[in-house]
Amino acid sequence: MQVAKLVVVGQGYVGLPLAVRAVEAGMTVVGLDRDAERVKRLAVGDSYVEDIPRERLAAALGSGRYVPSTSYADAHDFDVCVISVPTPLHDGTPELGYVRQAGESIAPYVRPGCTVILESTTYPGTTEEVLRPLLEQGSGLQSPGDFHLGYSPERIDPGNPDWTLENTPKVVAGLDAAALRRIEEFYGRIVQRTVPVGSPRVAELTKLLENTFRQVNIALINELAVLARELDIDIWETIEAAATKPFGFMPFRPGPGVGGHCLPIDPCYLSWQVKRRLGRQFRFVELASDVNHAMPEQVVRRVMHGLNQRGRPVTGSRILQIGLAYKKNVGDLRDSPAVEVADRLSRLGAEVRIVEPHAGLSPLPRGASLVELTEREVGRADAVVVITDHDRVDYGLIERAARYVFDTRSRCSGPQVERL
Repeated sequence: MQVAKLVVVGQGYVGLPLAVRAVEAGMTVVGLDRDAERVKRLAVGDSYVEDIPRERLAAALGSGRYVPSTSYADAHDFDVCVISVPTPLHDGTPELGYVRQAGESIAPYVRPGCTVILESTTYPGTTEEVLRPLLEQGSGLQSPGDFHLGYSPERIDPGNPDWTLENTPKVVAGLDAAALRRIEEFYGRIVQRTVPVGSPRVAELTKLLENTFRQVNIALINELAVLARELDIDIWETIEAAATKPFGFMPFRPGPGVGGHCLPIDPCYLSWQVKRRLGRQFRFVELASDVNHAMPEQVVRRVMHGLNQRGRPVTGSRILQIGLAYKKNVGDLRDSPAVEVADRLSRLGAEVRIVEPHAGLSPLPRGASLVELTEREVGRADAVVVITDHDRVDYGLIERAARYVFDTRSRCSGPQVERL
């Protein structure tokens, strides 16, 4: 299949890497985004996604085959459209407003023989039950038959230098054999390997299984970390010892909670669907969510305890927090447990100062300020709290200059360091 024109709806952490990679593969790409400020930045080569350095974006723009836009009119005559828009939760219920809006907006430009692929994480049945009717109603065409429709879950891991869009296997599914063949051919030009499955529902559940697996195992190790401390056992040493087993074990490490778009949200899509369709609870998911959502509060309690042991109340203490993003080496603040930790400490009366080499100036928790990591800043802090373990942080400086360190990521060592 020759793809002369690709439309990617959504130019965030998923859509922008896909758009740039497609340009590099020789396609003409329209990158649609409803955020006009984002589109302006892209148009001048200003990338806000760490995985796409400015040089790659500039090369895509310089080719003349990448057009960032807010107008769906630029989608006319597309061969393939990939929808990669957010799917947040609203009061525990999946919010598919962005998917519906994308489907309704692209539908008038659907033409015979074209292909539409949903990449947004969602519950099984969304492609067939939500997106397909919108496309058929808006275009007057049918799928299967007139146009091709399928699903391929995104597997982007922001900040991961080893596994990228290109070398991560891509699960693909279509409504029928013809759609699957088209979708495989399209992604075959972009990634090294495709993994076809029998239906969009299987592909949709695949993504939810991947993230539910992580959510449950992170919750297990987070709860065990709390219990191990009360048993006076070093959980970090325990994990490293268990990780020497060459089979039947995969190491997960504790932390201040989970964040980003995936882990706090995706498993809830699955439990919501199970309850809606089957009238049953997915107890593992609900318990794991409870455990992980409680970790920021656990971190704050441990910091308060550490300060009290040193004769300092949290009120009036100067706390230097390392990291605000939800994971290391990215600037994404979505649902970040670091934001909640900073907010809780600030509300307790602490003066919270944050070192964040990746994220921008906003949004900052109320009362917090952004500072550079200096020996003076570390030395003046009553506590240094390591939340996000960015590689661009000088942990040696922290070890040398800090009076007390509470480390949720096991990046520091020394007599003044207390680990989660």
